[in-house]
Amino acid sequence: MADRHSHRPRAIRTTSTHALALILAAAAAVGAAGAFPAAAAPSAGPKDAVRTGLERLVTEDRYPAAMASVLSPDGRTRNYAAGVADLRTGAKVPVDGQVRAGSNTKTFAAVVVLQLVGEGKVELDAPIDRYLPGLVRGEGIDGGAITVRQVLQHTSGLPNYTDYIFEGVFGKDRHHYYQPRELLDLALAHKALFTPGTDWSYSNTNYVLAGLLIEKITGRPLAEQLTKRVIDRLGLRHTYFPGVGDEGIREPHPQGYHGSGPDGSLDDVTELDPSWAWAAGQLVSTPSDLNRFFSALMGGRLLKPAQLDQMRTTVRMPDLPGSVPGQQYGLGLIRTPLSCGKTAWGHGGATPGFHSLPGVTEDGRAATIAVTANIAPSPQAFPHVEALFDATLCAR
Repeated sequence: MADRHSHRPRAIRTTSTHALALILAAAAAVGAAGAFPAAAAPSAGPKDAVRTGLERLVTEDRYPAAMASVLSPDGRTRNYAAGVADLRTGAKVPVDGQVRAGSNTKTFAAVVVLQLVGEGKVELDAPIDRYLPGLVRGEGIDGGAITVRQVLQHTSGLPNYTDYIFEGVFGKDRHHYYQPRELLDLALAHKALFTPGTDWSYSNTNYVLAGLLIEKITGRPLAEQLTKRVIDRLGLRHTYFPGVGDEGIREPHPQGYHGSGPDGSLDDVTELDPSWAWAAGQLVSTPSDLNRFFSALMGGRLLKPAQLDQMRTTVRMPDLPGSVPGQQYGLGLIRTPLSCGKTAWGHGGATPGFHSLPGVTEDGRAATIAVTANIAPSPQAFPHVEALFDATLCAR
């Protein structure tokens, strides 16, 4: 459920979130699983750079599968895949298959909060206590001093609950159902990271709080609001918020893997209870649906201009090892400078078994890269994903 930096949600890391463990995956396992690539939207000409890049993520970086979807400014979509969907059977990767979208969920949730701002039901600079009175309390934590804006921008100082459950999500607690309040209480049992507004730290707790805010203001379930206000509105036919007890992935998808053990073996963690992520990272989507979402968002189809401007108002993120230098965080939205001088707007998400990296440039080109492991199977795996993302958005 993380974004793409070295400070992403520790438990939901993405291309570079807090020190991601670099676990070597067995190259033999990938080789034994089957041939690649299984490419979508094939062309008669020579391989293009995107397909070549995906194949390298499989052969050199040892991801079981890698997928991409590219949306050109004129509306054309190309989907690609390489590797195998299942290491056990060697099955082909489904075209534009579903993945757990992780922290890309945060952008969906932020959109709903900002829609409520546009409707006059929420004020960005009001304390969270106005809407959830007495709920946010702990050592150095006071909901009367934390604003809605600080919650959405990770400047609240709230501790990250996933720091305390991450290992369990892959093991004994993989099928545990968490209530949102349980997640919040895990965080509030620890002291504040800093005084609100004085620093920045990625915390999944902020978006659990955002989900609770949405439910309090609308009087309706979070899943319904995300679906009605965003998913159905844009016609994202392959995106959904899993229901209570829904541990599988509904449509064709590659399996998701987690590196564990000293031998770097890969465990299939596709089926799990995603409630541990809730508003911070529970969505399931496809690369092409993520492109459509971020393109529509930046094109003004989901928010009024004033709220989109607020969403795009950013603060600097720390340049940590493995992160893209110069990234900035808005309200559930990340601004990433590209090597060609363009800017990409997106988020990113890593959750058990999957890592996805979407973004759209201001000239309307969108791309999403997705791989089927959230713990890097080789030391340079995540940087190579980010390099392919950069090159794809910079292509003419």
